[in-house]
Amino acid sequence: MSDWPLWEVFIRSQHGLAHKHVGSLHAPDAEMAIKNARDVYTRRNEGVSIWVVRSSDITASSPGDKEPLFDPANSKVYRYPAFYEVPKEIKNI
Repeated sequence: MSDWPLWEVFIRSQHGLAHKHVGSLHAPDAEMAIKNARDVYTRRNEGVSIWVVRSSDITASSPGDKEPLFDPANSKVYRYPAFYEVPKEIKNI
């Protein structure tokens, strides 16, 4: 078991639209990771979908990279909704 890969577990709740990270577990393969995730993280039938991803397959930025990674987006102010007018005939936005 010590050589089993680490899996990150994401659950979508019955009332949610997005999967949320709920924890990690070790399993020999994806099928067993999903079964174990179901047993460990959805005991009260709160989930409708489970994703498992090998931790080694996740690439993430570092908090220290925040400025060089996100600063270029600050110069793209045209992306803000304030630059667009909603037509009067469109309701409920």
